[in-house]
Parts: sequence; C-alpha cells; structure tokens
Amino acid sequence: MSAQRVAFLGPPGTFGEEAVLRLAPDAEHLPYPSHAAVAAAVRDGHADAGVLAIENALTGSVPETLDILVHDNLQLSIQREILVPVVHNLVAPPGTQMSDITVVFTHPAAFGQCSRFLETHLPMVTMEAALSTTAAVQLAMKHGPGAAALATLRAAELNGAEVLARDIQDTDTNVTRFLLVGRGATHSTGRDRTSIAFLFDGDGPGLLSSVLNVFAARGISCSKLESRPTRETFGEYIFLLDFHGHAEDPECAAALDEVRALCSEVKVFGSYPRWNADASRA
Repeated sequence: MSAQRVAFLGPPGTFGEEAVLRLAPDAEHLPYPSHAAVAAAVRDGHADAGVLAIENALTGSVPETLDILVHDNLQLSIQREILVPVVHNLVAPPGTQMSDITVVFTHPAAFGQCSRFLETHLPMVTMEAALSTTAAVQLAMKHGPGAAALATLRAAELNGAEVLARDIQDTDTNVTRFLLVGRGATHSTGRDRTSIAFLFDGDGPGLLSSVLNVFAARGISCSKLESRPTRETFGEYIFLLDFHGHAEDPECAAALDEVRALCSEVKVFGSYPRWNADASRA
C-alpha cells in the first residue's frame, strides 16, 4: 500500500513542513508554493491531504486560509489540528554582518511576529515579502551582500545561510495552529472541535446573538468567532465560528439544526480532535 500523500507550504524548511512532519510523519510530503496550491492539490487528487496554517498566537488568523475555506468550493474537510511552536531567526549569506543588512526577506506573517527585534535592531532596512520563510532564505542568498531573512534554522541549514540572531520572535509563547484537510469526515472522540461558517439573509439587530444563544442554551462552548467579507456586497460578512464538540454529537447536531433555521447558509468545515500537547507526547 502506497504512503499517504500530504501537501504543505514549501519548500522544505518552513513551519508548514514541521507541521506535516508532526501530523503525518510516515506520509509522502509534497511541497507547494502557497496555501491555495496546497488546497488545490487535494481537490485535484494530486495529494490525499494538505496542511494549512490557520492562526498565529501573535498575528491572529491567516486570511488566505480563511478565504480558501469560505470561498473556494473545494469540498475539503478539516480532519486534525496541531499547534507548532514558532521560532524565528535572522539568517544571511555567510560573512554578513548586522550592519551590512539593507533588506530583509520573509513571509509577511513573520514580520509581525518579529516586529520588536526589527524595530530595535534593523529600523531602517527594507522589508520584502516572500512566499514562505524558506523562499525568503533563497531570495537572500540570491541577493547576496546586504540581504537577510527571517526563517527557521532548518531553512538556513538547507540553503547554506549563516545564523546572525536566534529566537527573535516577540514572545517565547508564539505558536501557529495548522489544520490537516482532506476528504471524508472524522468520528467523534469525545474531545472535538467543529468549525463552521454562516451567513444571514440581510441585516438586523440580534441576528448574531441569536446564533450564539443557541450554543449557550445547550451548554456548548464557542472558542472563536470572526468574519470575512462575502465579496459580493460591501458591508456583508460571513461569520466563522469554532465550538467544542462534534457535529455528530446529539446536542451539537441539534444546535446546528437550529442555526440553519436562523441563517441563509451554514457550512460545516469539519469536526476534528482538539489538539492536546500532553497527549501527543504520551
């Protein structure tokens, strides 16, 4: 039997690769240049599953992934989640001094996660976005003198870069939440999370609270709420909600039925085991 194929945001050396190594260590790992390409690979059958970054402890949700879930009709289901510690480092071509740096490359999310270091040590340099932290190292190496990147130690090692400063993220508790998406639903484990999106037909007072009250009345904890534009009419939004429990659980299933009656559209992205770091180390 062939190994499962799992797509991730590459090239090797990214936090996406670290997530896929933890989530599916025995799978065939397939690097792609963007989260959209990862999702499309699963949709088109080039991969059996894909790993997407969804949320960072410092900078919040990843809009690209939210929009993939909300707007792209990929029919993918969230199957697992994982929290990956995020440690950024300043790396550069060998021989580079901090005083030489005029441009820093990295994935846009990393700039916000390392803002204190950059403002303190490199306040005048140009910041250039890259598709991933590993791609940033490749750009810095190609640029040569005066360039640096924010990246993982593995990305630096794989591309022959020198580490100028370690652990430069704003806090030591920085983590990114990754999702494993694929086809097919998971069964209830007793400690699950369900992610949904819902849309109202028009606007009016109390619409959002009516949905939240459904979960509150049934004793279901909601862990996250945010919105994204519908892309159709300015001022109209799709709401995204995470709640504890599985869509198959009787109380959760009943709550979803009530929510469907209140909304013009409800989309269930998936029910999946909530990440438990202690259990993962057991």
